[in-house]
Amino acid sequence: MRAWYDACTGKHVRYGVAIAERLRSIGHEVILTTRKHPDTLPLAKFLNERFIIVGRYNPKSLLTRLKESTRRQSAFCKIFEKNVPDIAISHGSVDQCRIAFGLGKPIILTNDAPQADAVNKLTIPLANWVVASKAIPSKVLERYNVNGEMIAFDGVDEVAWIRDFEPRITYDFGKPLIVVRQLETRAVYVEKEINLLILAKKLTKFGEVVFLSRYGRRSIKGLIVPEFVDSVSLAAQADLFIGAGGTITREAALQGTPAIIIKPFENQYVNEYLTKKGFPIYEAKPSEALNLSTKLLGKKHDVRDLLAKLENPIDVIADIVKRIK
Repeated sequence: MRAWYDACTGKHVRYGVAIAERLRSIGHEVILTTRKHPDTLPLAKFLNERFIIVGRYNPKSLLTRLKESTRRQSAFCKIFEKNVPDIAISHGSVDQCRIAFGLGKPIILTNDAPQADAVNKLTIPLANWVVASKAIPSKVLERYNVNGEMIAFDGVDEVAWIRDFEPRITYDFGKPLIVVRQLETRAVYVEKEINLLILAKKLTKFGEVVFLSRYGRRSIKGLIVPEFVDSVSLAAQADLFIGAGGTITREAALQGTPAIIIKPFENQYVNEYLTKKGFPIYEAKPSEALNLSTKLLGKKHDVRDLLAKLENPIDVIADIVKRIK
């Protein structure tokens, strides 16, 4: 079978590579596509995986988003004109879902972002299977007119690449190491902007601070702003992580690194689920974060047994692919 995975962000790239490795191991062909984005191409190169680059990320306005989306869809039509994939898999690629639906091909959709209202409206109704963590109440996704089969797994997406992970690189940034991830301010679902740069500068009193910028890699006095890092390896080596509750939050916590969330939106179901499971994720208001950081810094947890109990979503995806004829 010929499977197609489209990756729109860095997380999608890592997810797509993990899925591709599994499907290839059981005899399937996998085509990987992505777009130009600050996080996609450097990670694809680091993982030594070939992606076909189609289009680019341009969040300047709603019109630029729409233009880039239609261009990608047109390009996909040309790429697959004579050799259409048998199945489409993504973590919410609007462009892929539209093309696969138009070509009458089955769609497997993973989802851990019920807050991404616009993307969900354009993807979930078209999917034949929606694979999501049981942390997300089914009614939350059902409001998007689910027409396919919903499959809940007892884990989170990041298990797909964290389980059995061994750091690929060792970073010599110094100790104690604090990692701060800039908020995704250009995402349409973000309800309020939180300036984590101010907090990052204050944290330099307690250790070396790596500031993971999303949109620019300019030098910032007192902070380490790398061009590219392997977030999973960095999260494993960090003594503390602070972010808005996205992917690196879970990559850190699943490896025992304490992670503080300063929430830009409510209902972070997957993070709340992991906290209840015993993983080191903590919520804080901006005014509380500095004090909490001093208490958690360096207090790593052994979460290997907890991680082993979580279900891997790739097992679910592989089972679905086996059912498709």
